[in-house]
Amino acid sequence: MRVTTIHGPGDIRLEDRPAPEITAPTDAIVKVVASCICGSDLWPYRGENEITAGDPIGHEIVGVVEEVGSDVKSFKPGEFVIVPFCHSDNNCPHCAAGMTSACNNIGFTDGGQGEYVRVNQAEGSLMKTDGMPDPELIPSLLSLSDVMATGWHAAVAAGVRPGSTAVVVGDGAVGLCGVLAASQMGAERVIAMSRHEPRQQIATKFGATEIVAERGEEGEARILELTRGIGADAVLECVGTNGAMGTAFKIARPGSTVGFVGVPHGVKLPVRRMFGNNIGLAGGMAPVRAYLPELLDLVVGGKINPGLVFDTTLPLAEVAEGYKMMDERRAIKVLLEP
Repeated sequence: MRVTTIHGPGDIRLEDRPAPEITAPTDAIVKVVASCICGSDLWPYRGENEITAGDPIGHEIVGVVEEVGSDVKSFKPGEFVIVPFCHSDNNCPHCAAGMTSACNNIGFTDGGQGEYVRVNQAEGSLMKTDGMPDPELIPSLLSLSDVMATGWHAAVAAGVRPGSTAVVVGDGAVGLCGVLAASQMGAERVIAMSRHEPRQQIATKFGATEIVAERGEEGEARILELTRGIGADAVLECVGTNGAMGTAFKIARPGSTVGFVGVPHGVKLPVRRMFGNNIGLAGGMAPVRAYLPELLDLVVGGKINPGLVFDTTLPLAEVAEGYKMMDERRAIKVLLEP
């Protein structure tokens, strides 16, 4: 099969590799219908994460079940499924508490930017749709494998409540989905921090009531001005850099929580400020499978359309160009079709 591999910073290739096979009774093989490039994939692409040359890459997919192991009873070949990027058995104590991303038998989608994927906890991980979805629904369904669920997790972790003021730091696909999540959860004001007009437009469609284009100290001052010096009731940190985290804590009101889902790189927490103002920090890797039933209902019911974050669609053969486009901010999020 064809699968995307990374060989070094900026070096993305599409190569022929053996197709995955069932290796355990809990496995399933899924034929990829659509995949995409994640913002977190840009960390190794930019040389920020260590890699082994030739590693497969990609973790967001939807597809059709091709084969299942003997322990997989709820799914059969031919069914369309959403594959959470983190696989879970949905039975361990952590899964029972809703933290499927910390499952005792956790696994991850590997080589999702390809033609086939092995899911190693299929029974507890996969979520099937009611028949084959309409093609126009696939981008939104694909977003549920990671990016929409991650934005939702940021809002949950930050404690977004009806009538509250939420600020979203970061205007990538996760940040935009965070805007959508905060709006859906009933925030009265959703302030998106974004300097880029195409992203501002999506943020507005997703429910942002105000846009702050400034960054750093100027952006922080603008947020405090908009909130009459109080700060935000909930802050969604969707970047992962020290600057973004610093901004999040400077605009968070006393007693609030910063929900962080950006993969942290070089972050130093302002513990004294957190202590003095009783500002909490919660979040981390999204427990996608725990959120899937609710999010799938919202998508199928037409209440949310997170697929709007995909502003570019490319054939898998052009995956390297997709990485360049996202790295250069010429695309928000690239959908790949095998």
